[in-house]
Amino acid sequence: MAKKVFLSFHYDGDVMRCQRIRNIGAIEEDREEVSAQKWETIKADGDQAIKNWIAKEMAGKDAVVVLVGGETASRKWVKHEIEKAWKDKVPLVGIRIHGMLDLNGNKGSYGEDPFSKVFDTDGKPLSTYIMLHNPSGPDSKAVYASIRDNFESWVGDAVKRSW
Repeated sequence: MAKKVFLSFHYDGDVMRCQRIRNIGAIEEDREEVSAQKWETIKADGDQAIKNWIAKEMAGKDAVVVLVGGETASRKWVKHEIEKAWKDKVPLVGIRIHGMLDLNGNKGSYGEDPFSKVFDTDGKPLSTYIMLHNPSGPDSKAVYASIRDNFESWVGDAVKRSW
């Protein structure tokens, strides 16, 4: 059964990879996709407007799925989304997407674990608790197939593991 998830990712670097994952059919979406123009409008209104938008979009979701590409761990808003999900006790899971091709036919680079950059109240990195899946496969099609075949179970496992 499709889950309502919030997808967290580096927009500039991974939006096309994210689009392919949205097309798997395992995600129940109750909002329209955010275009580059819409995102720029939200950003122009400042940090609080972005935080408000994230809070609104994350509300009522079954989980937050962090799609990890080469620069995801260094993105301010990805970090904020992880922190917010953790604070609000929304299940989190990560999926590496660097093996998928972008619009230009290029694979991404292997990025750091973004959960290792966010800490709980005891100072432990969230990577201690949160799974970051590395889809298997020798090429982009196989990586996509691995994500397609496992997405629902990875999200379901995150929901079961959570609080």
